[in-house]
Amino acid sequence: MLRKRYFAVLFAFMLLILSACGNTETKDAVAKEKKPAPKAAPTEMILATTTSTQDSGLLDVLIPMFEKENNVKVKTIAVGTGQALEMGTKGEADVLLVHAPASEKAVVDAGDAINYKRVMYNDFILVGPKDNPAGVSGDDIKAAFKKLADSKATFVSRGDDSGTHKKELGIWTADNIKPAGDWYVSTGQGMGQTLQVAAEKKGYVLTDRATWLAQEKNLDTLQIVVEGGKDLMNIYHVMQVNPEKHDKINSKDAEKFVEFMVNSKTQDVIESFGKKEYGQSLFYKYTE
Repeated sequence: MLRKRYFAVLFAFMLLILSACGNTETKDAVAKEKKPAPKAAPTEMILATTTSTQDSGLLDVLIPMFEKENNVKVKTIAVGTGQALEMGTKGEADVLLVHAPASEKAVVDAGDAINYKRVMYNDFILVGPKDNPAGVSGDDIKAAFKKLADSKATFVSRGDDSGTHKKELGIWTADNIKPAGDWYVSTGQGMGQTLQVAAEKKGYVLTDRATWLAQEKNLDTLQIVVEGGKDLMNIYHVMQVNPEKHDKINSKDAEKFVEFMVNSKTQDVIESFGKKEYGQSLFYKYTE
């Protein structure tokens, strides 16, 4: 009798162990089924933009936001606006962020770019040596440029077909002046490097305010001498490269980037960028 009870208890114990193992396997199977699928590899998009958006640090804030929200890896190529637009016309970029409205319009009108939208603005300023040998001041940039040419004060130009360079050339043209000679120095470099050359040579230079604020602490020989004039507004636009003209364009992510740049959340980030560090916005959001 005792022997039968012993085997009965042993049998029940074995059933309990088998049941526990089965439950464990079932739980493991369920856990495996609930395990999230691996995240898809990010797509890749090329952004051609002006150096000011890079040198100011703005893209260091915006690009990671866009990449995280859209699972996109952005390759940023920061060059002069003229070069960025040329990349668009050749289909070498997917989306453009630039600041030379007249040149941009030509690209859009030719059908090389679509979904053209205004993003933000700041302004251009004239920076010069702290002793200001040419005696320029106020807000009239045309009068200041004429005085610089007349006095042959050292002027440092980007000379790189950027939006800033195009703006500078437009001012000289408005004054009927063709700058040339030892006093006129062309760097062929971006805004940050050109400001450094101006500081070394104690020359005058036209710059966007954002890059100036970001670099000012390293430019102790320079100061703002002309600002605030109606001719000094600096407007930035974003646009997609037209996929109908270039078949290798990542138009899906380019469209997402355009919409990202103009949505209210991004616009608020743009407006607040730099306020804490510099006491003012480096860029201002566009509002109707």
